[in-house]
Amino acid sequence: MLLCFGGAAVLFSAARPEPTPKPLQAKPKLNQVSPAIPILGHAIASLHTKVVVDLSDARAYTYWGKQRLSSYPVAVGQPGWETPTGTFKVIQKQRNPVWQQPITGELITTGPDNPLGDRWISFWSDGQHQIGFHGTNKEQLIGQPVSHGCLRMRNSDIRALYEQVSEGTPVVVQK
Repeated sequence: MLLCFGGAAVLFSAARPEPTPKPLQAKPKLNQVSPAIPILGHAIASLHTKVVVDLSDARAYTYWGKQRLSSYPVAVGQPGWETPTGTFKVIQKQRNPVWQQPITGELITTGPDNPLGDRWISFWSDGQHQIGFHGTNKEQLIGQPVSHGCLRMRNSDIRALYEQVSEGTPVVVQK
């Protein structure tokens, strides 16, 4: 069938006169995009994006201006290790973080035993300890007060949040 159509095209093109070739026109010169453009895009996004954590319903919400973009369930700080409330800013983002156990000081490298999962977003520090959003190796505990003050998220959710925020993005934690 393809040969038949191809042959017909050859017959019809032979019956038509050859078109006169048009002179080649110079291609328009393209301006190079500055490597700073993606960085500026993230900076502009962080000006309008904010994260609001409601501890009473154990959820983190992202907003673009007044428009709610997403909602994620979180595990919050357990009694004695409560998640701090107030207005903060994202101060660090890290892929494949190493976790230091706050009581023993043991270092847990990235992998299935690391309770931080594969993303870390810090928003509070006293100079020695940090609190932030992170994944978990125990997703069944999401929604419960079980952390040392951090906000544990499902690994798929922390990866999504990681892409939505930049250093400097406001984080509001309220009861």
